[in-house]
Amino acid sequence: MQEGLFHGKPTKIWVNILLFALTVISVIFAGILASYTGPVTSDLAAMWVAVQPSLGRAFAFTASLLGILLTHEFGHYFAARSHGTAVTLPYFIPFPLNPLGTMGAFISLQEPPKNKRVLLDIGLAGPLAGFIVAVPITILGLWLSSVEKLPAIIPAGFGFEGNSILYLLLKYLVHGEWLPLPASYGGLAPILYWIRYFFIGTPLPSGGLDVVIHPVAWAGWAGLFVTGLNLLPCGQLDGGHLIYVLLGRKAKKILPFIIGGLVLLGTAWSGWWLWVFLILIFGRAHAEPLDQITELDPKRKFFARLGLVIFVLVFIPIPMIVI
Repeated sequence: MQEGLFHGKPTKIWVNILLFALTVISVIFAGILASYTGPVTSDLAAMWVAVQPSLGRAFAFTASLLGILLTHEFGHYFAARSHGTAVTLPYFIPFPLNPLGTMGAFISLQEPPKNKRVLLDIGLAGPLAGFIVAVPITILGLWLSSVEKLPAIIPAGFGFEGNSILYLLLKYLVHGEWLPLPASYGGLAPILYWIRYFFIGTPLPSGGLDVVIHPVAWAGWAGLFVTGLNLLPCGQLDGGHLIYVLLGRKAKKILPFIIGGLVLLGTAWSGWWLWVFLILIFGRAHAEPLDQITELDPKRKFFARLGLVIFVLVFIPIPMIVI
């Protein structure tokens, strides 16, 4: 969510509608690509016949993912409107040929928040609403998924989705196993294996068990992943708003530690280096409210800390492991 740039000029609603329509098409296409097992041919009629079994799974993926993203963005939108703060409708970002088909969405406040309480309400409403929807979608998707044995030699191009603490717990809740379950812990205590795999993505669970996720589970995983990204405690991100209302201008002192941590994680998943670049270019400044004096009441302090707890639960250190 983009809240630090305040634009007084009203936006044209047709732009929001067009971007959302393009995003729907892009996400459906991503869902088809993820499920398609037919031939790749120049015969369009044959391709259309082959693609039809994938359509149901693609639509389930699209409805689940966009349901989470819409809930997230309209959480921000309605929280802003409830405080009388001018705000745009969500801008969705289509991203064809991406595994998700989208880069998410954002809204833009058209005026600064009145005080820290308003900033918290607007900043937390999105990830909290999206989280509440993403969890049951993930559980449903995992229930629709199957646990299968992995090959002893993982083939090139094989991929594993990363784990957050919550995602591990949900897989255990549904399937009764800590997945992926390796054939051997390699002489390590299970807890040491999991700490290493959680933060580095190795050793691979060759010959073990893992869940082959249904498209609905993939959408739920993506929704939790996006929630974790938004709750990074820096700059214009939702987590940046949470840390600012708790620490005030001292929140800027946390940024070097966040950047350093992401740079380290980037040695295992290079996508974090792009996030470091984006944060340094666009996200260093916080969205400061007009009134710096009014402090949070006890209830809002609790919810601000709850938001940080959710961040710890859903943050995925290594989002993707591709062989």
